[in-house]
Amino acid sequence: MPKSIFVEIPREEQARMLAALRRARYGYLLALHILLLCATGRKPTIIAAVLFCSRSSVYRTVRAYHEGTLSLEHDDQGRLLPPVRTTVLVPTLRRSLLALLKATPHAYGWCRSRWSCATLALTLQTKRGVTVSAETMRRWLHELDWVWKRAKLVAKDDDPHRVERLARIRWVFEQLKRSEAMVFADELDIHLLPKVGCAWMPKGARVEVMTPGQNAKHYLAGALDPTTGALHYSLGARKTNALFRDLLSLIEDRYPSERYTRLYVVVDNYKIHKAKAVEQWLDAHPRVTLLFLPTYCPRANPIERAFGDVHDCCTRNHQRKRLPDLVADVEDHLGLNGPWQYKLSALYYEPAVTTAMENIAVEELANVAA
Repeated sequence: MPKSIFVEIPREEQARMLAALRRARYGYLLALHILLLCATGRKPTIIAAVLFCSRSSVYRTVRAYHEGTLSLEHDDQGRLLPPVRTTVLVPTLRRSLLALLKATPHAYGWCRSRWSCATLALTLQTKRGVTVSAETMRRWLHELDWVWKRAKLVAKDDDPHRVERLARIRWVFEQLKRSEAMVFADELDIHLLPKVGCAWMPKGARVEVMTPGQNAKHYLAGALDPTTGALHYSLGARKTNALFRDLLSLIEDRYPSERYTRLYVVVDNYKIHKAKAVEQWLDAHPRVTLLFLPTYCPRANPIERAFGDVHDCCTRNHQRKRLPDLVADVEDHLGLNGPWQYKLSALYYEPAVTTAMENIAVEELANVAA
């Protein structure tokens, strides 16, 4: 026999063991232990300490036993059957919970836009007569592999010319000659008001990001070359077609005519890209051709990922008090942290886009033969 039964177990391991024990005994096992100890005259404090539960659990179990709500049933031979374990997510409850999650709270009479554990528990109680706590509902949601996280804003990608435009861009990109180049362009708003994001901070504390009082803005027009990862940009105080024309002029300088005979610039459908001044500039610079992305399809533009890096490294949670300092941070980032060799989005390789590109190849071959 060992001289001492004391076992030294780290707190983290004790917590894991206790969690496993609670998962295993949820429902009837804990209740039966409590009732048997109460029958031997043990006090609630001792019972709670021995069973690693709260005194309120002891009182609640005894009260449920007296009221006959523990669902203690017996078989034909008089043997005790396990009561209904409402804390276990059985298949029928799983289907009911998934049906609730697929609907909006408004559909069940709640004046709210998203579900909480408490409202799910109350709705399940009303619809199925199953009473569980909000914490049990939280465990069920994790068991369904659902997590609580921030939603993502997306645009309505329903351009009727979506497939044709994506196919045309992919065709041009894959058919680029050594004397041709393609860049993806867009504009970035630089706000003195910080974008708030996650950061490491002490538990129980929250880092405060000071607002500037009065917001100020500056704008960056950029063009990403997916082949080399180079990002060319111009800055301006206003987001106008003049800023876009400055970018086009910069692109012409970076890709000299001695080496490049044609430049393709892929842009979205923002109004400054279709201004008359831009059309006049293009007429005077025949080397440059604009290709337009589908409407509301930012995922098709790889420069969006580079701009996301700018926000992560420069504008999120920043502590700059002057806009010129923030703009300088953005320029330092673009000068030091490249290149950005992002591949084309998977949108360009969807079956419908591939079929449309094959049709373009046939048409181009027919035109050459003619």
